[in-house]
Amino acid sequence: MSDDSRKILVLAEHDNQSIKASTLHTITAALQLDAPIHVLIAGFGARIVADAATKIVGVKQVLLADALHLGDGLAENIALQVVAIAEGYTHILAPATSYGKNILPRVAALLDVAQISDITKINTADTFERPIYTGNAIATVQSIDRVKVITVRSTGFEPTLEIGGNASVEMLLPVSDSGFSQFLWREVTKLDHPELTSAKIVVSGGRGLGSNQNYNKVLKPLAEKLSAALGASRAAVDAGYVSNDFQVGQTGKIVAPELYFAIGISGAIQHLAGMKDSKVIVAINNDPEAPIFSVADYGLVGDLFTIVPELVHALG
Repeated sequence: MSDDSRKILVLAEHDNQSIKASTLHTITAALQLDAPIHVLIAGFGARIVADAATKIVGVKQVLLADALHLGDGLAENIALQVVAIAEGYTHILAPATSYGKNILPRVAALLDVAQISDITKINTADTFERPIYTGNAIATVQSIDRVKVITVRSTGFEPTLEIGGNASVEMLLPVSDSGFSQFLWREVTKLDHPELTSAKIVVSGGRGLGSNQNYNKVLKPLAEKLSAALGASRAAVDAGYVSNDFQVGQTGKIVAPELYFAIGISGAIQHLAGMKDSKVIVAINNDPEAPIFSVADYGLVGDLFTIVPELVHALG
């Protein structure tokens, strides 16, 4: 039975065209609080997003704030929109992505409450679990604040269903432009493979690949065969093999695909924190003592430049 004293607000991450998968994971977390869930869509020309949100399982009400100054996701403006409607909500949730991490600390500050970051489990309405020390320990955090402002780690919760709900849309009066920031331009990386954080299969490479040329030559054919996203360790990114958009780890992207390939990756703690929740992990490394094998479900010790092409060939 739901608690009538609680009401949940989920800030949806979207691009004014579609809802990001991270929002579906966040709604699953919200469902565990056993209270009505309202989803806020703050954007410009985002009615299509709001209509899609009404179909998400678990959503009772969709709130749409549509204005030009909300369209580019400026944190200063979105935070003001959240605060403007915060009264009456006991919990405010957003994905622990760059979007949510940019906005919710501002919301918490404006509401004068503490933020609870990167939760992976909900114990009760006021007690949550979150990883610390690069995932080597789990902290149990209890909050007595009147409203809990929370970012949700997507890998901790399965996504709710996109189809099956029947909510309605309520139009909100948008807040005024804060004037604190101005959108100038955006450079969007165009990928010819699935997005890293939502892919079911990820093929990641490390320093063992030796160069950008080897990264592309060895990993891309495997990723194409598997329709997989491409990732990399911090060492590979720092060495210039790929841009930091590909980085998996504590200071990169947190992933938990069905299948994760760690190729030429030694397994530093920073990297393990970003991928150890993957359902199945396959490690390929020429060092049998590499830490990556401690978390791998399957390990191949040998020359990656031989093993990976053979694997690609075997896949047909």
